[in-house]
Amino acid sequence: MLTRETFSYSVQARCTAADAVALLSDLTRQGELHPLIVRVRQLPPRPGARASYAITDRLAVGPLHFPVTYQADVLVSTEDEIVTVARQQPATTVRNHTRLRREADGVLRVDVEITLSAPAPLFAYAFRQARSAHLALAARLGEVLDRDPGPAPTGG
Repeated sequence: MLTRETFSYSVQARCTAADAVALLSDLTRQGELHPLIVRVRQLPPRPGARASYAITDRLAVGPLHFPVTYQADVLVSTEDEIVTVARQQPATTVRNHTRLRREADGVLRVDVEITLSAPAPLFAYAFRQARSAHLALAARLGEVLDRDPGPAPTGG
């Protein structure tokens, strides 16, 4: 039996929507934000995905640390919405739905809703890890967006 729960957060930043989308939809850049990520490899896009990745997190259970690798797909990436889905065995899914909108004062508002689904015996641990990691990411996100205009151009 699967258990499902959702949490959300909002961040405000003084950046362009394009810069926010560039950061949030390129999962190779998530290592600077997400406290559990230790490695991200881009994969060929899976059917229906705009981009696909293999991501390795470093999880802890008491004093033990262990790597866990899972697949993540960017399904939607527009100027006002990003949807990603991460899948890990057994039957664990994290869906991230991000909405971006410009507020009246010119600040970009980033609203994120995370939905985690996992088998009942794993759910409490997985949900605590996901919520803790994503709230730490949220604490860093505004600062990174305020200072990071996106990847520097390459070439010459």
